[in-house]
Amino acid sequence: MGEVDPAFIQEPEHRPKISYIEGKGVPLIDLSPILSSNNVSAIEFEGLVKEVGDACKEWGFFQVINHGVPLEKREKIDGASRKFFAQSLEEKRKVRRNEKKVTGYYDTEHTKNVRDWKEVFDFAVEEPTIVPASHEPDDKEVIEWNNQWPDYPPEFRETCQDYGQEMVKLAYKLLGLIALSLDLPADRFHGFFKDQTSFIRLNHYPPCPTPELALGVGRHKDAGALTILAQDDVGGLEVKQKTDGEWVRVKPTPDAYIINVGDIIQVWSNDTYESVEHRVIVNSERERYSYPFFLLPPLSTMVEPLEELTNKKNPAKYRAYNWGEFISNRSQSNFQKQKVENLQISDFKISE
Repeated sequence: MGEVDPAFIQEPEHRPKISYIEGKGVPLIDLSPILSSNNVSAIEFEGLVKEVGDACKEWGFFQVINHGVPLEKREKIDGASRKFFAQSLEEKRKVRRNEKKVTGYYDTEHTKNVRDWKEVFDFAVEEPTIVPASHEPDDKEVIEWNNQWPDYPPEFRETCQDYGQEMVKLAYKLLGLIALSLDLPADRFHGFFKDQTSFIRLNHYPPCPTPELALGVGRHKDAGALTILAQDDVGGLEVKQKTDGEWVRVKPTPDAYIINVGDIIQVWSNDTYESVEHRVIVNSERERYSYPFFLLPPLSTMVEPLEELTNKKNPAKYRAYNWGEFISNRSQSNFQKQKVENLQISDFKISE
């Protein structure tokens, strides 16, 4: 990416500190009680549900170990990703995404109107992904989103598809724990993802000559339901602490996944759980790879607080919004600089 183009430079108040606080606070949760074939005691299981609930409430983030995803599948997607990104720009751009082709390679993404120091490859987990042709409620026409797959490496497509299925399985386990922590049935959220629009992003952050000016990904909150992130040993993810607004680095834990609650769960839970701001730091010496899975409902979904979690004392805090309209508005800023801030769930907040 060469010398730093002014498009990458963050405003002074958003520039990263090169010295940082390492987050000991982001909880590390052992999921073995739900994977164990032995009988797990009710106390152990309830303890796990409480841990997840506390992490969602206090941090919006946690790490999980003993999660059931085979290490071999993670190693395979890491290897395939490194081979893909090592190619020439000309080769990678053969599968470049645009406003019509929603998946593929991209290297000029913006967050908060500042260009991110990264290149990415996106693929949808459901192939094809069936979506409405328009946002009009009476329009019954549907279209298909198909992934663009590169020719190299040859194992890329199969590796990515296998990994995607593992992420979906883990996401459902986590959704069950989150639902139980809200005193809902374990499968309460599952029906929302029947025709999911979930996708996986392969991120490559090259070394940056001025890591004190640019960010791999600028500060943002995830718009979807849940994010499951694998990161390499370089690290760089920072989470904004709810207690004091300080940025805290999430230390890489071998073979762990980092989980965060997105805006949709914040709305469904009527603010019991909160989607938290985070960003990615780059460095001048080492490249970094990470692989987030974004759990997303069908575009036709209306997102609003769940009836079970609202009452006269705790009325709904958000108006319903259409997920497809919301995300299409948000994605416009990927392709061009916008004059205004992206649409946020706060735009649907009901004033008290």
